[in-house]
Amino acid sequence: MAMPQNSTRENGFCFSQPLDFSRPSPHGGEAGRPLGTAREDDGCSTPLSNGMASSGAPSPSGAPSPSDSSAEPLCAPSPAQDPTPLEEGIKYVSAEGEELACGWGAFTPGCLQPCNTSKGVLFFLCVASFLQGMTVNGFINTVITSIERRFDLRSYQSGLIASSYDIAACVCLTFVSYFGGNGHKPRWLGWGVLLMGLGSLLFALPHFTTGPYEARSAAQVGVCGGNQSLPCSQAASSLSGYRFVFMLGQFLHGMGATPLYTLGVTYLDENVKTNYSPVYIAVFYTAAILGPAAGYLVGGMFLNIYTEIGRETDMAPENTLWVGAWWIGFLGAGAASLLISIPILGYPQRLPGSQRYIVMRVSEAHQLKDGSHKKALDPDFGKTVKDLPRSVLLLLKNPTFIFLCLAGATEATLIAGMSTFGPKFLESQFSLSASEAATFFGYLVVPAGGGGTFLGGFLVNKFKLRCSGIIKLCLLCTVSSLLAIFIFFIHCPNMPMAGVTQMYDGSALPGGHLNLTAACNAQCGCLQGTYSPVCGTDGIMYYSPCHAGCKSVSVNLRNGKKVYQECSCVDKALLPGSGRAEAGKCTSSCAKKPLLLCFIFVVILFTFLSSIPALTATLRCVSDRQRSFALGIQWIVVRTLGGIPGPIAFGSMIDKSCLLWQDQCGEQGSCYVYQNSAMSRYTLVAGLVYKVLGTTFFIVACLLYKPPPPESAPGSLDASENGSSDLQEHKPSLPAEEDI
Repeated sequence: MAMPQNSTRENGFCFSQPLDFSRPSPHGGEAGRPLGTAREDDGCSTPLSNGMASSGAPSPSGAPSPSDSSAEPLCAPSPAQDPTPLEEGIKYVSAEGEELACGWGAFTPGCLQPCNTSKGVLFFLCVASFLQGMTVNGFINTVITSIERRFDLRSYQSGLIASSYDIAACVCLTFVSYFGGNGHKPRWLGWGVLLMGLGSLLFALPHFTTGPYEARSAAQVGVCGGNQSLPCSQAASSLSGYRFVFMLGQFLHGMGATPLYTLGVTYLDENVKTNYSPVYIAVFYTAAILGPAAGYLVGGMFLNIYTEIGRETDMAPENTLWVGAWWIGFLGAGAASLLISIPILGYPQRLPGSQRYIVMRVSEAHQLKDGSHKKALDPDFGKTVKDLPRSVLLLLKNPTFIFLCLAGATEATLIAGMSTFGPKFLESQFSLSASEAATFFGYLVVPAGGGGTFLGGFLVNKFKLRCSGIIKLCLLCTVSSLLAIFIFFIHCPNMPMAGVTQMYDGSALPGGHLNLTAACNAQCGCLQGTYSPVCGTDGIMYYSPCHAGCKSVSVNLRNGKKVYQECSCVDKALLPGSGRAEAGKCTSSCAKKPLLLCFIFVVILFTFLSSIPALTATLRCVSDRQRSFALGIQWIVVRTLGGIPGPIAFGSMIDKSCLLWQDQCGEQGSCYVYQNSAMSRYTLVAGLVYKVLGTTFFIVACLLYKPPPPESAPGSLDASENGSSDLQEHKPSLPAEEDI
């Protein structure tokens, strides 16, 4: 089956020397013949037949190969010989018996073949990455609180659910990237997406196997004189056992996503031109970043629907006992993943016409001093388990790859920390509700993260950067975000809160200790376990309506918020009549808010802007046959050193700034109120540490990178577009049918 012809007009030059790629030995021991040479009197000669030795002597068989394509000239005759030069171009013929059609087995309908292109693959992989991001980084983070409430889970148990994804990925990465990299990548990708779909359906299963949700509530909980508390349950609920079902669903998510970000990236890279590769990968990762944003929006919409659809309830979504329809998103994402896996499974091992990009690709692999990097050029290298230790050793001996992995780990730590605690930072600094902070953060991440990811790939393509130039671009982005992170020197002041930041009479707290009880609420019998902040008409926040001394409640018909009256602790001097308070936090009017948001946007933009260039540099600094495996090893390093400990490191530093902790039946729970100045200071320290480390790693990677020496061979298709005439190392594994 002939591959599409590539006209020499596309690159604007004609090869003056023929390239001969010999048929590999049936025993796998032949290293292949070197590049053939042209006669000096031929401006455009014909390559030697596979049936002829490179010296021109006849083959032992005395006849050319039946699949010999040497009758086609390498390029058209000169204009003096032919009035229509450069018409023939370069013809590529697939290997014998290789099926390049799109389909499933023998079923390859013609209507599917227009999709059998790099753009078609990109579309389906973008849909898959979008679904993965929406499910794992969107729905999970959105509904985790509802799942805790519905199935009586503690925070550490829900943390195990979230960590199951990373655990599965780390377990599977080595196996998938090593064997999948030398196998049929679309099949690995398709089965992986199918596993993701099954994981999503399994995640929603507990909703259908449990009884209806019944909230235990009291109408007047939190009001002075009617305060009640629900008894602490010392015995674990039987529903908490469903955490293992959620963990298994997340484990399937992790297994399914493993091929997507290793084999999917290399499959795109192998099937497009070298300078187009960063753009394709950037589009792919942009879809993965837009997925969580959609997950937050769609998941939040579903949480406004009561979990027991069809059953009426007197609770509102603002009620702390409300459980939304957390399971709907997983059903939809699971079904979509199952559907999208079908076309991905139908793609061939390589796309028609892609072999020319592999043949003519310029090698930029780091050159080891002992020359051991040449082992990866063996066509049989990496196909058996015995080569696994050698593959790992080759990567460990590549200092550029190692320091790019370490730099990626530092950036992943910041990204994971920002993703987890970014909304919490905005919530505390600007006195927002949790939903408002999440929405606000989404407005920052979508243009900054998505735009930065795409822009990084665009810049690599626009300036046709080689590996060393790409690393320098990463260094520039890291230094820019390092300078912008100093914005965390400034902060917004805390809103005054009675008994937490100040005394009820406005004086300072003695020794900084909490004192939620005052003369105005001493008769109310308020409990610290009923945290429900209210904002008094005096501009001061109170721990709960009870702690504000409020005795009655009504609903504001204009905004639907609860309004508490007869609040004895609220200062009545400012407004006539009895003290009143409204449910929720007091609104902050921080003058530094625009400046903070602007620089946070810059930090996110430059952090994500370096992601695609760093990934591209990783692909280029290793041999072609190790690209998938190198990405797998890099993902392991990034997850174990960055993705998993990142939220823990940021969380532990931010917890040091907590002023008010939750009290769960005598046990310390989550933090209710943070000291904004301390939070900014600790965020600055964490950001500086990791940004300085990332900058150092990129500098070392740039200094230690050793590109291959320039070759005197003629330029290649991709080389001409990259501004270079270096030809990639000879690939003896190419079959004879792919003569040029």
